Order: sequence, then structure tokens, then C-alpha cells
Amino acid sequence: MKKVYTIAQHVITGLGHGVEEHFDKMSQHSTGVQLHHNPSVVPEAFTAALIEEPYDFTSQRTRFEHYLIECVRKAMASAGLDAKDPSTLLIISTTKGNIDLMDGNYAGVDSSRLEFSEMAGFIQKQLKLEHEPIVVSNACISGVLSILWAKRYIERGQYKHVVVAGGDIVSKFTISGFQSFMALSDAPCKPFDANRNGLNLGEGFAALVLSSDKNDKSTEIVGGASSNDANHISGPSRTGDGLAIAIDKTLEGTSGIDFISAHGTATPFNDAMEAKAIELCGLQHVPVNSYKGYIGHTLGAAGVIETVLTIHGMEKNLMPGTLGFETLGVAPKIKVQANFQKGAFNAALKTASGFGGCNAAILIRKEGTCI
Repeated sequence: MKKVYTIAQHVITGLGHGVEEHFDKMSQHSTGVQLHHNPSVVPEAFTAALIEEPYDFTSQRTRFEHYLIECVRKAMASAGLDAKDPSTLLIISTTKGNIDLMDGNYAGVDSSRLEFSEMAGFIQKQLKLEHEPIVVSNACISGVLSILWAKRYIERGQYKHVVVAGGDIVSKFTISGFQSFMALSDAPCKPFDANRNGLNLGEGFAALVLSSDKNDKSTEIVGGASSNDANHISGPSRTGDGLAIAIDKTLEGTSGIDFISAHGTATPFNDAMEAKAIELCGLQHVPVNSYKGYIGHTLGAAGVIETVLTIHGMEKNLMPGTLGFETLGVAPKIKVQANFQKGAFNAALKTASGFGGCNAAILIRKEGTCI
């Protein structure tokens, strides 16, 4: 089967625009997570990472569509792709898409675009794509799962290029939903820390171009797998078995990895489960980070955004730290990194877990290295 390379990317979150800006700010311990007072979203104050830019709500596009299209266009331009090329496919990763259409904020947008199929058709027309995009919506593993799907399409020769675009916004619906689970922290989150008490939501968008071709900055998507622990509709497995299955399948035939980009939401149960899965796979000695303290939990976009940031770190021989982490607060003695680390990071594992017991992982390798 064909090898699958990453050849271009773009990212937008509450921390900034573009990968370089994200790394500059992360290296200075900056965060997009802030306290917000916005009664039009929810009556009480909430802590989240929002993209705070003026937006014309009379536009023919929603905020979700606007930022997703911007990411895709910039990534495709960087890769030199023609939108009308029949060998190119777009996969959209999201949990809620145009969910704020429910709030009646848009005067010029058809409410039918709440439906993923209608939203995908609109984006196809805006970008003048040959094929209608595929939408992957599988809770918080959507981004990692979309990359895995893209890899399979390219390996089998169905497409030469696949653009994976992840996006989600913070809305009344998402905040109230996580409030009902008592999962939100009123302060910046602390992944894997002893004093963690919940997650921060984040708005975010990213586009990652995968291809059977490679360029001078390519990394390779070597493997990947998904699983379901069949534990509970909203609670992760207490044993970590489900995620461990996905990790073990992903790492089959490899001799080792240099770091793990964890899901790391900072909720008590998710972090404990993920640490157990890492231990079950014998990876407790491998450095671990979480990006959630910088950008919040971006839901269906998280796997794409965090993969983009991980790839950029590998290119620069840097592993970002875990903002908010101070004291290990999970039983397995995993190696959570608080600060940026320099090193030859040639192979990285990206993990994700989500509602319904879903889990996914992918293995990323720097081109020209062996693992």
C-alpha cells in the first residue's frame, strides 16, 4: 500500500492564527483560556478559549464555516493543491458543526445547514471542490479518526490527497451540555495534575493535508487504530483497556516512540483512564503532554489541531509542555512534561478518547527515520 505523508497545515484557535504563532505563544506559557462574561451565550461567567474577533452575523456564512474554509484554503494553497482536482477529497471533523444556528444569530443563513450534509454541500460550493466532503462526527475522537480514514483512502489509491479539516465552536448548547455533566472548570485546566477539577472548552479549527506525495517537511502517518470500551455513554472506562487496545494496534511492529500527545482533558476520570492505558501498553517511561491548557478542549477539532502542533514540534525538535501541570495526580507514574523539551523527536503517538467509550490513536514518524 502507498505511504501517507503530511505536507501542509493551518490552525486557528483562541491562542492565535498559524502554527508558528501558536508555538511562539506556547513557549511563553501563554494561553487562550480566559474568563468570559457573555450573557448571549450563557447567563453566568465561564472559562474557555474563544476566537475573539469581530464577526458579521449578517454574513452568508456561519462562524464555523468561515474559519473552516479559511483553514482549508490556506493549507491547500501551501500544498499547491487545486480544489477541482478529482484526486483530492475533503474530510470534515466536527462534533456540532453549525450548532449556533439554533440560537438564531444569523439573519442570512438557512437553518437547514444545521444538518451536516447541508453544511458539507455549502462548503463544497464555497471551495469549488470536485467531491462533496465527508463528515466524521464521533465525539472527541473525530479528528484522529478522520486522519485515520484519510490514511486508508490514500493507501488504497482512492485519492491522492485528502485534506482533513477539524472545527468546533463554543455555544450555548456545548456549554450547557458540559455543565450538566459538572465537567467544566471555572479556572484554567490542569491536565494530569493532582488538583485538576475539569476541562475548559475551546474554539478551534485546523486543516492537515495528507498525500501520497512528500515534500521536504513531510512526516509520515505510519499507523492507527480505533476501539470502543463499551463502558458508558458519557463515562470513560476505569481500566483503560479500550484505549490500550487502540494504542497496541497502532504500535504493532514498531520498536519505540519518543513522546505521546495525550487527550489530557483534565477531568478526573479521563486523565486517570488515559494514564492506565499508557501503563498497560508499557509506555509509562515515555514523555507525555496535553495541549488543553493552551487552547482548551476543541472537541471534534482537537485531534486535528493537536496532530498539527505535534508535527510542527517534531520538525523543530521540540515537545511542548503541559500548561497547568505541577504535581502528578494519576496513580500510574506516567512521565508528564510540564515544560518544553528539546530533543530528537522522531516518532510520536497521538491519542484521543470520547463519549460513548470511543478511543483512537495514530503514529506519526519523521520522514527518513526508523522506528
